Amino acid sequence: MASVPQNPALPLFYKDLIPLNSQQHANWKTRSTDKATWLAGINSVPLTVEEFPQAQRNFPIIFTAGENPIPLVLMGMNEGTNVFVDEDGTVNTPVYIPAYVRRYPFMLAKLRPDSDELSLCVDPSSDLVGEIEEGERLFDDEGQPTDTTTNMLKFCENFEIAGNKTAQFMAELEKHKLLMDGELNIDVGAAQPFNYRGFQMVDENKLREVRGDVLRQWNQNGLLGLIYAHLFSLELVRDIFGRQASQGKVPNFTPPAAPVADGVADDVNA
Repeated sequence: MASVPQNPALPLFYKDLIPLNSQQHANWKTRSTDKATWLAGINSVPLTVEEFPQAQRNFPIIFTAGENPIPLVLMGMNEGTNVFVDEDGTVNTPVYIPAYVRRYPFMLAKLRPDSDELSLCVDPSSDLVGEIEEGERLFDDEGQPTDTTTNMLKFCENFEIAGNKTAQFMAELEKHKLLMDGELNIDVGAAQPFNYRGFQMVDENKLREVRGDVLRQWNQNGLLGLIYAHLFSLELVRDIFGRQASQGKVPNFTPPAAPVADGVADDVNA
């Protein structure tokens, strides 16, 4: 079977990728599920800028460290912990699910490194696709893509478009040197606060120094609103920590003897 060249660094969630075609996958189906098993134990997920308004209501939005940073939503404060998804994949709280999660096990990928052409691919290791009994067919009897496949292709195409807009947003932040190494401190009344590093965030001091004409342009094209969505979302760190503490998933954390109103103190410094 033809497949995408093996990549030791496949995207998050994906264990393998193969391009779909009507000859080899004529009998394949895809099924829906109410359990995001691939999201269990994942504490951060890529996000596009178009999703900032919805995501900032539920999650802190941060940026990866190092070169070519991308936005992420935090679904847990520690690696291996997702406070919104149980071990069996059940989403335990109504929250916004990022498009990156919802497109799995499909995605658009290059089949050849010398071409920019993208093809609809799938992770064959997923139990959501294959020659399964229940589900929607990917190709009809004439070998044409069904509405299910066409709709997924469109979803993935829109995701790529949103990804390009996100790259432009990140380029603008880097152009004006607005990103800095982030640090979040959560004081729970212990001897030492819990410190979280290894990410980037917008430097509010540098944001205040941006020229007025640039800010006016950002306000007109919506970029300024995205920056503030990120900054405001950081207040949710205490909520994520509180959920994680209540689930007993904070390493080396002993709940205080005296109850605190929201489960953690309100001293969060970014």
